[in-house]
Amino acid sequence: MEHEAPADGDTRSRVRALVAAQQDQLTRQGVDQEMLARQMRQVYEEFTQLRMHYQFGIDEVQTKVNILRQEFEQIHDYSPIEHVRSRLKSTESLIEKAVRTGGEMTIPAIRARIHDIAGVRITCSFVSDVYWIADMLSRQPDLEVLTVKDYIAAPKPNGYRSLHVIVQVPVFLSQHTEYVPVELQLRTIAMDFWASTEHKLSYKYEKNLPAPLRAELDDAARVAADLDERMERMRAEIRPMPEHSAPEPTASPASQPTTAPSPDSAAEARGA
Repeated sequence: MEHEAPADGDTRSRVRALVAAQQDQLTRQGVDQEMLARQMRQVYEEFTQLRMHYQFGIDEVQTKVNILRQEFEQIHDYSPIEHVRSRLKSTESLIEKAVRTGGEMTIPAIRARIHDIAGVRITCSFVSDVYWIADMLSRQPDLEVLTVKDYIAAPKPNGYRSLHVIVQVPVFLSQHTEYVPVELQLRTIAMDFWASTEHKLSYKYEKNLPAPLRAELDDAARVAADLDERMERMRAEIRPMPEHSAPEPTASPASQPTTAPSPDSAAEARGA
């Protein structure tokens, strides 16, 4: 998955201010240096443990995806999964987002308000396959779907298209079970190519793209969407539309349904 976009100037300033305040505390006369050292060690250990738990969550989800992928490759004559990548937010990126979103800077508070610490991206050839894989995963009994944001049916203003599904997966540790949210990003190859290019350009220009370049990206987004529609019409020549048993969602794309949208409901949303 792409690297995290740089924080804006205001966020960087606030992060630097927090660090400077901590450094000032450490050097101030009369402060119990041993106590501060213990506090710093505790914060470090908490962040290390937090990232470890989320990495385990990624591992659990990737195992599920890889099982599906291998099943299709070894038993069936067609696999809807083309590529799988994962991403765990760096400590720096996590702190920046925690500052940007406001609220307490404690581990429980950060966990409660930041749900994209861990991410898995699944790339498919066809739009219907995106919903097909989301449906397969959402029906697994140990995965709980927390939110679904369908940017395929309702693209972002900048042209970004993808299906985002946040699932909660149990991680069984030696003494207890952690329930870890993992963000799934499911998209086609065309969507992924466009999003990767847009991300790199936004990173280079710090999100202030020149107008001609913005216009080129807007046009490329339309071309990518048209390509997906044309490829979808040819999909039946490779494999018929998959059967599905999940109920159709009744909530809007950006709300929180209990199941991921099915291929047919997605086609209706696009007006197919």
